[in-house]
Amino acid sequence: MNKRKRKKKGKLMTDKQKRFCDEYLKDCNGAGAARRSGYSSTSAGSLLKQPEVQEYLKTQMEEIHNEKIADVREISEYLTSVMRGSCGEQTKTSISDDRETTTYITVSAKERLKAAELMGKRYGLFREQTEVTVKPSIIIKGEEDL
Repeated sequence: MNKRKRKKKGKLMTDKQKRFCDEYLKDCNGAGAARRSGYSSTSAGSLLKQPEVQEYLKTQMEEIHNEKIADVREISEYLTSVMRGSCGEQTKTSISDDRETTTYITVSAKERLKAAELMGKRYGLFREQTEVTVKPSIIIKGEEDL
């Protein structure tokens, strides 16, 4: 079994270091992650300073971020589907103790309006525009001599 993982820049990271990183990503507790992965709790600081560990943690954090956080396109697509009424929700209703029915509810006009408002704000459609008129005054020094 290969105990070392090859990294991009020729750096090696052991399975134990990877296990430490994976444990660290669960709760960001260095001492706890060190103990759970077979290190002493005092070694967490030195492990977190190692470049290959930092690189692995950074890559994993970006991946977690990308999977869990909706981007602008995803939010825009969702709001558009709500605004157009092509989105709804299913609700379960109990008829008796042993029977349930599932009902599909379409998006209400209020929800569609809110989605349209959020889309309008996203594209800057509702910015207040204030018109200011300035009358310039010209002062000429030495006017009396003219």
